[in-house]
Amino acid sequence: MTERNPTPEGRLRVTLVRSSIGKLKKQKVTLLSMGLRKVNSTVDLPDNASTRGMVQKVHHLVRVDEAPTTTE
Repeated sequence: MTERNPTPEGRLRVTLVRSSIGKLKKQKVTLLSMGLRKVNSTVDLPDNASTRGMVQKVHHLVRVDEAPTTTE
C-alpha cells in the first residue's frame, strides 16, 4: 500500500458573510468549530480535507479565499 505524501498545506481564509440565525444546529456547530462567531469575522485555516468538508457544509454562509503565503 502506497502512502500519499501531500504537498505542503496552503491556507484558506474563510469569512462569515451571512448570519447563522435560523440555520440547522449542525451548521451552527460547524461555524463555531471553525472559529467564526460574528458576521464578517475571518479566520485562516489549513487547506486540508477536514477544513474543506466543513466549508462545504456551510458554503452558503461563508466566503472562501486563498490566504496569502508568508515566507520566513
